[in-house]
This record gives sequence, C-alpha cells and structure tokens, in this order.
Amino acid sequence: MLPRLRFLPALLALLASALPALRADTLADIKLRGIIERQQTLFSDAAAQGAKLDQPSFHSQVELLCHEYESFLRENPTAAAGYADYGYLLWKVGMRREAAGVLLKANQLDPEIPMVKNELGNYLAEEGKPLDALNYFLSALKLAPDEPLYHYQLGTLLYEARDDFLKSGAWTADALDKTSHEAFKHAADLAPDRIEFTYRYAESFYDIANPNWDEALKVWAALESKAHGEVERQTLRLHEANIWIRRNQPDRAREILAGVTEPGLQKQKQKLVAALQATAGK
Repeated sequence: MLPRLRFLPALLALLASALPALRADTLADIKLRGIIERQQTLFSDAAAQGAKLDQPSFHSQVELLCHEYESFLRENPTAAAGYADYGYLLWKVGMRREAAGVLLKANQLDPEIPMVKNELGNYLAEEGKPLDALNYFLSALKLAPDEPLYHYQLGTLLYEARDDFLKSGAWTADALDKTSHEAFKHAADLAPDRIEFTYRYAESFYDIANPNWDEALKVWAALESKAHGEVERQTLRLHEANIWIRRNQPDRAREILAGVTEPGLQKQKQKLVAALQATAGK
C-alpha cells in the first residue's frame, strides 16, 4: 500500500503560517496534485507488473484514493478539477455510472474541461446515445483541437453509429463518411507515431465512396516502413495489393501478392487472389 504522506497536513500548516497571503485554493491545488501523483504512480506500477499484479492490494489502494478524493471534495465542494480527476479514476476502474455522475458535477462547475467532455461522450456512446455523445465529443475538440484522441473518438463514433446518424436526418451518407475519414486523418497527423491512429486512418479509405487511392497507398507504404517483423510487413502489403486491385491494376497487385509468403497470411492472400480472378473474368 502506498504511504499516505502523513507529513502533508503539517506541511500545509507550515506553509499557511509562513505565507499568510497564500490563498486556500492554492493549498487545495497542492493537496489535489498529491492525490493525482499517487494515482499516476499506482496505475504506472500496475501496468509494469502486468499479469503479476497483486489484485487485492491494487483494489485496496484504489479504495484509499477514492477516500482521499471524497475527503478532498468535502473540504472543497466547488473544486471542478477534483471532481474531474475523481471521475476519471472511477472510469478507469470500471465504475462507469458512478464516474458519469461525478463528471457531470465537474461539468456543471466548469464547462471548459476537455477531458470531462470526452469521458461524458464515451459514457453516452456506450449507453447507446451516439447523438448526445457527439455534442460532448465536439465540445472536447473545440476546447482541445490538438488532442489526437478526441479526433480519433469522433471518427469512431461516426463510423460505428453510422445508422443512428443517418436515421436522424441531420447527416447524409457522404458527409458522415467524409467527416469520419477526416477525423481519423487529423488524429494520425497529430500523432504519427501512434499506430492505432495511423492504422485506422489507413483503413478509413475503404469507408468512403470515392477515396483517393494514391493517398491511401502512401499511407499504407508509410506504415510498412515502420513495420516490426515480416508478418506485420506482409500484412500491410496485403492492403496495398487490395488497393491495386480496386484501381484495376492487377499486374501490380500480383507482384505484391507474390511476396506474401507468411503461412498465417495465406487465407487473406487467397481472398485477394480470388478477387483478382473475378476481376479478370469481367
């Protein structure tokens, strides 16, 4: 169990007496930062331990953090940041409904915290309310336009809840697909080293009616240049071959497919070979 920093109250008292002009909310900030630092350490250590994590000990420390947050919020009932960080902790440990309630309180106190908007959007999306979730995701993006995760989640929402948005009548299929595609592009541009963003952007070319296949090939080639190992590299080549088939250039597709030799990729390869044969028969 992490130490509770028993000296902290004494330290705060010392600061208060030595610096009489120091505002109480500054002292609250110091206390909140201490809780957040302990939270970060706890989750960082848990990630490092992986499967060896002592679950009972971890849960005990999470409970301790919850008690610290609740104590802090009793003392500082208007501290929006405290509600935001506590809600984020609850979300991370799977207490979604409880987290949403705390995050809503944070949003009421301060409607300009992008993380709060984003997590509330996640909650509403998972509750099957994508149109409501969209408003929160857009608000998060307005507040933090350079956060790649928010662009990625916007694209994912529009793609996965496509039918709901079309039924609303507010979106055409073309506008929906292009907006989703552009959201994935923004995420990839902002975080080119995040494979989950760049790979999803590459995939999103398949999602739109008239994709720029030249651009798609560049994106898949860039991913291939960063591939780790032959299986990953050849997997990306399958996508390149698929694009050449769609561009009606079978010779180039065959050339690429000839280099896909990994046993685990043969099933996917044969599907593309069949597509080539079907194209030749037309």
